[in-house]
Amino acid sequence: MLDIKLIRERTDFVRQRLATLGAGDELLIDGILSADEARRKALGEVEALKATRNRVSKEIGALMGQKKLAEAEVKKAETKNLGDQIAALDAEAKSAEAKRDGLMLALPNLPHESVAVGKSAADNPVVRVVGEKAAFAFKPKSHVELCESLKLVDFARAAKLSGSGFVLYTNWGAKLERALIQFLLDLHTREHGYTEVSPPLLVGPQCLEGVGQFPKFKDQYYGAVEGDRADAMGKLYLIPTAETPVANIHREEILAEKQLPIYYCAYSPCFRGEAGAAGVGTRGMIRVHQFDKVELIKIVKPEDGYAEHEKMLANAERVLQLLGLHYRVVSLCTGDMGFASAKTYDIEVWAPGQGSYLEVSSVSNCEDFQARRMNLRFKNDTGENRFPHILNGSGTALARLFVALIETYQQSDGSVKIPEPLQKYLGTEQITA
Repeated sequence: MLDIKLIRERTDFVRQRLATLGAGDELLIDGILSADEARRKALGEVEALKATRNRVSKEIGALMGQKKLAEAEVKKAETKNLGDQIAALDAEAKSAEAKRDGLMLALPNLPHESVAVGKSAADNPVVRVVGEKAAFAFKPKSHVELCESLKLVDFARAAKLSGSGFVLYTNWGAKLERALIQFLLDLHTREHGYTEVSPPLLVGPQCLEGVGQFPKFKDQYYGAVEGDRADAMGKLYLIPTAETPVANIHREEILAEKQLPIYYCAYSPCFRGEAGAAGVGTRGMIRVHQFDKVELIKIVKPEDGYAEHEKMLANAERVLQLLGLHYRVVSLCTGDMGFASAKTYDIEVWAPGQGSYLEVSSVSNCEDFQARRMNLRFKNDTGENRFPHILNGSGTALARLFVALIETYQQSDGSVKIPEPLQKYLGTEQITA
């Protein structure tokens, strides 16, 4: 959530930055300011009426002391009328506040000044390209062909179990997925200083609202109920990413400055309806409803936000470097930005069988946008309560990493070589039919 003071005091600036997103969100500003002004006006009138009521109440006491009972009764009627006016204005202020806050929750974060202005992914600047594309003396197979020939994934039975957009890992496929998860957790906790947590997979709507996934994208997530209780719908949701519970761990708390920075790392399955998204249900593992991910979260002082952002990006890149995968880093332009992010880098790994890059990590600084929504603050050494910056990054996401790995390390005989860092987790150097 943006700071209402910023909207009041730098209205044109806020409109201009929102306009660069290209979604028309700047049109919400007039409604926000109108509701905010109505709230402030009503509260101002309430304070004036309360002051009048206090004065009249004192007059009643004086009149009662002077035995002027009739005059006191007139004043009592006046205070009752004032009380009715105050109650009506309080309700008006609450209504205006609810309208303002509803519009505020629909307002995305402002892009950082360093973010390129653009309309779509085609306008994303490439920051760097790392490594070389794998070269083959044969036509590389797609991950679908490899998974079927090596029996790594059973696509048909996954569809039988859950419908399209789900994956059933089998034998070495299941072991490779588990090995990748363990490798990622060990890397980030042992070498990068993150504290591992294992969060709930079901959370309340306040957590989705806190990170900016609700209310705007509510149609993209899975609600859960206990049994067939329709009245319980909306109380719990399957998490779309571990960011949702982990970023909310300290919601509604005031941390001590010495507790910062906080680094969390978590593995979780992720569940996404992908409402309206192209590609769901097509054969393969590129876009699915359930996938695994290791998520990185940082809660840091605002002045450290962007230095920590670069460090988090390096942490995620290290995964691909150790696995010997070719990738590139792009900086998302304004038109391709996520709702809560002020600045985002995407890491895209090369998948030879696809002949394209696949996004395996988004690393974002949300500045204080999420902290405001979840009322997370820290007390600095002068006693001031401030909102921290919250950062999130995939460290990294599967199954696209799985796809890129098996397509990159496929051999002419149809087997898949295992990169050295994974061999101790998997217990083999090669997967063969």
